[in-house]
Amino acid sequence: MKSVLLHINRDSGQESRLQAALDLVRAQEGHLTCLQVTPIQQYVAMDPFGGSFVLPANLQELRAEEAEERATFEERLTKEGISWDWQHYNGDLVQTMLSVSRLADVTVLTRTMAAPKDPGSPLPIAADVAVHARGAVLAVPPKLSSFDCCGRAIIAWNGSYEAAHALRSAVTLLSQAQEVNILTVEEDDSGFPATDASAYLSRHGIASELHEWARAGRTVEETIVKAIEELGGSYLVMGAYGRSRLRETLFGGVTKYLMAECKVPLLLAH
Repeated sequence: MKSVLLHINRDSGQESRLQAALDLVRAQEGHLTCLQVTPIQQYVAMDPFGGSFVLPANLQELRAEEAEERATFEERLTKEGISWDWQHYNGDLVQTMLSVSRLADVTVLTRTMAAPKDPGSPLPIAADVAVHARGAVLAVPPKLSSFDCCGRAIIAWNGSYEAAHALRSAVTLLSQAQEVNILTVEEDDSGFPATDASAYLSRHGIASELHEWARAGRTVEETIVKAIEELGGSYLVMGAYGRSRLRETLFGGVTKYLMAECKVPLLLAH
């Protein structure tokens, strides 16, 4: 994970995103790209004749705020002792994130499914980016103080293509983990056994332990959260949206629940 992409936005999750990205870059001896996006379409108004134009006063104020934010970040990053660069684009936020992430090993975003309650709330874009990006997404809790890259890793395994992709995407991170635990939930296996995942990791020199967790009347997602707590997990590696995104949005599902409730960072891949 040498190339780390960080979403820059002045919201309450920004500090946690930055800290997680810094921890990851240092652990992987990588490079940080800070991406600032102006959602220009939000500042476009329509006239009565069907034309469109940008509201100059609003845009000027936004540009000033962005310049201030960039200056603050650049001053801090020059003191962090890491390799970094800054990129700015105008356009749709999610589409721009996806475009720039094509050559990123991991994109750092805030873990939330909630619509912003005020202008200072993190934007719920991690799910959309994770389901469309070719690389991994690190979704961090809004109040995270640090990302323990070398702690106890937990892999949520159900034998799906998404779980396998997430596992492959996380190999370099897992190689630094204190422990690697492969978690399967009772009655949630697709027939591709966890022993195969463990064998794959062993070929990369990564030892792992297998755990099968009984549901005991809980949902799969509740069982995963309980296992993270009891195993002392530092982060969770999992496939994003094994079922269709629409179905999870309408009826709920593992990814949706964990994106809203999980207390540790999620490394997601689809």
